[in-house]
Amino acid sequence: QKYLCSNCNNILKKALQTLCGHRYCSACLAWIVRNNKNPICQKCKEEDPCTLSEGSLLAEERAFGDAAINKEISELKVHCVTLGCSWSGIMKNFEEHQSLCEYALIPCHTGCGHVVMRKKLADHLENRCVNNVTMCPKCKRSLSSREYQNHATPLINKDGCRFSEVGCSFRGSKEKLKEHEKIAVGTHMLLLLQLIKELQATLCPAANAADGLVPQLALSLENKLHVFENIVAVLNKEVETSHLEITAFRRQSELDQNIIRSLELKIAELHRCLTQKDAGLSSLHKSLLFSEQASYDGVFLWKITDVGRKLQDSVTGRTVSLYSPAFYTAKYGYKVCLRIYLNGDGTGKGTHVSLFFVVMKGDYDALLPWPFRHKVTFMLLDQNNREHVIDAFRPDLTSASFQRPVNDMNVASGCPMFLPLSKLQSPKYAYVKEDTLFLKCIIETN
Repeated sequence: QKYLCSNCNNILKKALQTLCGHRYCSACLAWIVRNNKNPICQKCKEEDPCTLSEGSLLAEERAFGDAAINKEISELKVHCVTLGCSWSGIMKNFEEHQSLCEYALIPCHTGCGHVVMRKKLADHLENRCVNNVTMCPKCKRSLSSREYQNHATPLINKDGCRFSEVGCSFRGSKEKLKEHEKIAVGTHMLLLLQLIKELQATLCPAANAADGLVPQLALSLENKLHVFENIVAVLNKEVETSHLEITAFRRQSELDQNIIRSLELKIAELHRCLTQKDAGLSSLHKSLLFSEQASYDGVFLWKITDVGRKLQDSVTGRTVSLYSPAFYTAKYGYKVCLRIYLNGDGTGKGTHVSLFFVVMKGDYDALLPWPFRHKVTFMLLDQNNREHVIDAFRPDLTSASFQRPVNDMNVASGCPMFLPLSKLQSPKYAYVKEDTLFLKCIIETN
C-alpha cells in the first residue's frame, strides 16, 4: 500500500511526500493543485475528517521528494503481464522493456486502424497494411512494399562500380554507387592488393620464359598498370574529399561546443538569479505576513486553532509548547511574544494551562530603558462574553527574564497555573469554541 499514490492509486512515479505524511505522484499533485482552489489531502479526509489541519492543505512547494520510497520502488521485482511475454526484472528497467516488448499490441503508425504485435508490425506493413502502398510510375498499379520491390527491380537501370575491373561486383543506381564508393574504400583496397599479388606472381615465371613472351607480358603489365593508376587517382580524390568533410565536421563541432558552453553559463547565471529572487520573494513574504500580524500598541490578540489536536500533542510530548507571533509595545518599543503550554509546565503540568511572557531581542533595544518594568495582563476570552479569565503581574526587576536580551529571547516568565484544564474543557464555558481559543495580552505602556 505504501507504494501507491494517494490520488491515482497506481504505483508512485517521482513520489512526493506532503506535510501530512501522505504520498503522491509528482504529476498527480501538480494536477490537484492546478485544478482546486484549496486542495485538501483526500487520504486525510478518508482517515478522519475531524483532524484536518493546515498540514492537510496541498501545495507543491510544501511537498518534498521522497528519495527513499523512490529507491525502494525502483528495486521492486516485476514481470511483464503482456500475453506471451516472459520478461521479468526490476521496476527501473520496466519502462525500457515496455517500449521494446515484442508481444505488446501497438497501433499501426500509417493510420490504417489495425492494432498488431510489435514483432509482427514489419510483416503487417509489407503485406497487409492498406495505407502502405506504392504506385508504379510505369504501369500505374498500386502495390504493397514487397510486391513493388519485386515488380520494380527489372525496371531500374543499374550501373557497375568503377572498381569492377579489379573484382567489385556491386551494381546500383548512381546515388547508390556514390554511397557505395564512400563506404567501401577498405574493400576496394583489398581488391587492389590482390591484383598486385597476381601481378607479382605473373612477373616471376615470366623471367624464366622465352624471350618471345616478354613483349606480350610487358603489354599486359602496361595495361594493368594503367588501370591501377586510374584506380589510385580515384582513391586519392575520395580520400581528399573525406578529409575535407572531416575537417569541416570538426570545425562545426568546435563551434557547437562553444555555443553549448556559452548557453550552459547563461543557464547557470539565470539559475543563480532565480535562486536569489526566490530567496528575496520568500523574505518579502515573511515580512508581509509579519507586518499583517504584528501589533505596535502593546495589545495583542492571539487566535489558536486546532486546540484539540494541539492539546493532545502537548500531552504526548510531540509539541510541548506554542509561541505566538511577535508584537511590540510601540512602533520602536520592546519586542515580545507569548508562550503557552496547553498541558501545563512546572507546577501546573498535567493540571493547568500555563501561560508565559517572553522578552525578545529587538532592533531598538539600545535606546530602551532596562530592565523591562511594564505591567502585563493576560486574558483568556469567553467567546460568550460572560466570564473572561484574567491574570496580571509586574516584572521582577532582578530576574534575568526582564533584562536586555543577549540571545534571541529571554527565559519565559508568567503564570504556570493560569487556568485549570478541567475549566478549559468544561461545557459550562466557551473558552474553546469550534476548536479555537483567543488569548489577549495587554502591556501598560504609560
